[in-house]
Amino acid sequence: MALDGSWALDGSLEEEEQRQEAHPDEVLLPSSPSHAISGTENAADEVPLKRPKLFVPSLEMNCVTSSSSSAMEQYSSTNLEYDSSPNLEHGLTQNPPPRVLQPSESTESLNTGDDNEGDHGGRDNINHHEVKLDLTDDLIHMVFSFLDHKTLCTTGLVCRQWHAASVHEDFWRCLNFENCRITAEQVAKLCRRYTRAVELHLPGSLLDIPVREALRTLRSLEVLTIDRGTLSDAFFSLLADFPVLNRLIITEAALERGGTQEIHIHHESLRYLEVVRCRALRISVSCSLLETLSLKRSGISSAILSCPLLRELDVSSCHKLSDPGVRGAAISCPLLQSLDISNCSYVSDDTLREIAAACTDLRFLDASYCPNISLEAVRMPRLVDLRMHNCEGINATSMASLSQCFYLEALQLDFCWLLTSVTLDLPRLRHISLVNCRKIVELNLSSPALVSINITSCPILSRVDITSTALEKLVLQKQKSLTTITLQCLHLYEVDLTECESLTNSICEVFSEGGGCPMLNTLILDSCESLSNVYLNSVSLHMLSLTGCRGVTNLQLACPSLQKICLDGCDHLDRASFSPVGLCSLNLGICPHLTELEIIAPQMTSLELKGCGVLSQANIDCPQLHSLDASFCSLLNDDCLAAATAACPSIELLVLMSCTSIGPEGLLALQRLSNLTLLDLSYTFLTNLQPVIDSCPQLKVLKLQACKYLENSALIPLHRGRTLPKLCELDLSYGTLSQSAIEELLAWCPHLTHLSLNGCVNMHDLDWRFQASNSYSDSEPHRKQNKSDLRDDQIHVEGSPNRSLQHLNCVGCANIKKVVIPASAYCMSLSSLNLSLSANIQEVNLACLNLATLNLSNCVALEILKLDCPRLTSLLLQACGIEEQELECTIQSCNLLETLDVRFCPKVSSTSIAKLRLISPDLKRIFSSF
Repeated sequence: MALDGSWALDGSLEEEEQRQEAHPDEVLLPSSPSHAISGTENAADEVPLKRPKLFVPSLEMNCVTSSSSSAMEQYSSTNLEYDSSPNLEHGLTQNPPPRVLQPSESTESLNTGDDNEGDHGGRDNINHHEVKLDLTDDLIHMVFSFLDHKTLCTTGLVCRQWHAASVHEDFWRCLNFENCRITAEQVAKLCRRYTRAVELHLPGSLLDIPVREALRTLRSLEVLTIDRGTLSDAFFSLLADFPVLNRLIITEAALERGGTQEIHIHHESLRYLEVVRCRALRISVSCSLLETLSLKRSGISSAILSCPLLRELDVSSCHKLSDPGVRGAAISCPLLQSLDISNCSYVSDDTLREIAAACTDLRFLDASYCPNISLEAVRMPRLVDLRMHNCEGINATSMASLSQCFYLEALQLDFCWLLTSVTLDLPRLRHISLVNCRKIVELNLSSPALVSINITSCPILSRVDITSTALEKLVLQKQKSLTTITLQCLHLYEVDLTECESLTNSICEVFSEGGGCPMLNTLILDSCESLSNVYLNSVSLHMLSLTGCRGVTNLQLACPSLQKICLDGCDHLDRASFSPVGLCSLNLGICPHLTELEIIAPQMTSLELKGCGVLSQANIDCPQLHSLDASFCSLLNDDCLAAATAACPSIELLVLMSCTSIGPEGLLALQRLSNLTLLDLSYTFLTNLQPVIDSCPQLKVLKLQACKYLENSALIPLHRGRTLPKLCELDLSYGTLSQSAIEELLAWCPHLTHLSLNGCVNMHDLDWRFQASNSYSDSEPHRKQNKSDLRDDQIHVEGSPNRSLQHLNCVGCANIKKVVIPASAYCMSLSSLNLSLSANIQEVNLACLNLATLNLSNCVALEILKLDCPRLTSLLLQACGIEEQELECTIQSCNLLETLDVRFCPKVSSTSIAKLRLISPDLKRIFSSF
């Protein structure tokens, strides 16, 4: 890089890039424009330079970039010399980028022709895809005004016009040399060039004599920042040469050794001054217009101020500053409004009293970590914000002084360990913080403007009394000793009392009507284990959480707007009344000891009582109820069911699993449920279906799992769809129906789409080889005409029925040995067949056109598998005993098979897996143990 700051482009571009990588922080100094061409000796050989055009190749062409070596050599041979621009980020001497070559243009074309306007020899090779952009100086200036310094330095390398625009002084009003590799000589040159700069950020290590002389030229400087380094008296004398300087920041600086170790700052226009973390013994500031002064974390022991207009003073963490030093500095500024003396451990109450008397307009005070302050007899009537973190002298008597701060809006008393009680009546108080006040017992606040209270880790706080018209949220979590709360908060919206273990039942009166919180919306009482009887009467309450309240035995809610309630962990709840509530759904299955229940909920659509095994009385009045799950409510009787159906006529889904006390009379009451589509009577003592048939004509789903007392003739009314015509799903799993009853069901109920026969011990071979001859008379469809006319285990159906069966489940049927479903069975809709865990199945022969999923997992005795299922996509044979040859033959007929599971099949080897992939190339997933 030349000393005059120009970029010399007489080297190769590769060398410049290497130099950039080696010195990424080198600063390029801008210089005055240079129009000479280096590398020429005779004037006749000089080629005049004109403003370059910008060539934009068409996006449809595949451009040959300038990275080719031939283009680099041709471009570097021109030996152009450009003016430099300030590159404070990368700081490298770089060549301007060469023009982008088009595919039809060779690198040799760069040598043809010259740059004279009349010579277009070199331009003729440029194809018609190139577009020339001629931007005016004003337009470029406007665009560059949005760029930062780093981008400006990069754009200055494009052409001479852009370079001239990038070094314009309008863009270099702020000179920031922090965190840059730059020399003092370069700083001096930049300062002399941009004399109209208004802001300068400079490391203190560069403040030598040449730089100080150059700084004198910055007569328009307004902001000066000096970071680190060693400062001399000459620097502070230099400040007088900046007549409009209004902001000075000195950070982590030290004074020269051998000097007085005293900082003298005198300036008539300075308004903001920071001397932070500086090593000096004394400081003297005389600035008639100074408004803000910060001496934070400085090692000074004395501060002499002559600043009549000073508004803000920060001497925090000045550990060497004595009590008289703080007093003298503060009282010399009668207009002081903000004072930060935190971590000044020598400050006493006497100093605060004198400061309060001298600075009558003081509004902000931070006296945190000042152990000698108790605020005794301190009067600061205009104080707005007071911060007293970890002040060991603050106690209950300090509240008398705080009561005189009528304008106080924010108060922080965190970690004041000797504070035992807080009683304040301040009309403007908005925020108060009492974090980790270990000895506080009582809190009494009366402030109509109070909006925020932060009380955390106060282990012996027992009483809280708050009066406010603006408070909307109150959080008192983990106050384990809190027993009494009194609230008069007209706009209180949310209350969180999580883990307040000592709260008693009287807390419910506070949140009920007339308790002082008329607009309460959310109440959280999680893990309040001392609560036993919760009674709430509130028209505004929308959400209530009693999670983990294990001691609650009686719950009575009269909250017509209640929309959400959480009762997880209330496992000792004995009686519950929701009358009335606005709930849409309710789950009481987590309350196993519930015996009495009353619900009046006009908007409720879902009620779950699953697991309330001792519930004997239930009064449910929910006219919009659609789903009722009373599983395992073994004590619910016919009267309860009848009353529920009368009050809830809209029920569509009814689950009465294991409701053993409900008999035929209760089932007859279901006739009131005209919309009932799902009925679950599993694990009951049901013997026949006549009550269900008479009461539920619209039934679509009927579940009769483990109904071991169900008679074989109970299913006859379902044949041919004569009753329950809309029934499409039937679950007879784990029942004791005979083989003949099941066979008749399969033969005479072609309208069923879902049938579950899991675990039916009386079910034997499943053989659907039907004949197209009449097998049953119309009068007695359940009896065979002549058993000798039929082959064993065959059922003959009248005509050729169109079966709607889609899903058939026979999981765990231990007595099934053979499954045969031929094409004559007309199972055209069957898409899923599950025979898993049927350990004795030996033969499976299926001809189902639309079967997509077949599950034979854990059929260990399987030997024969014949499939005529062209649309089968998933075959599960996990832990089956099928032979490899049989499996290969089966796969060949399944052209659309995508998933095959043969894990834990002892007779299937890794070689067979490879063959299966060859046989079925469309197989996407094979799960095996190899």
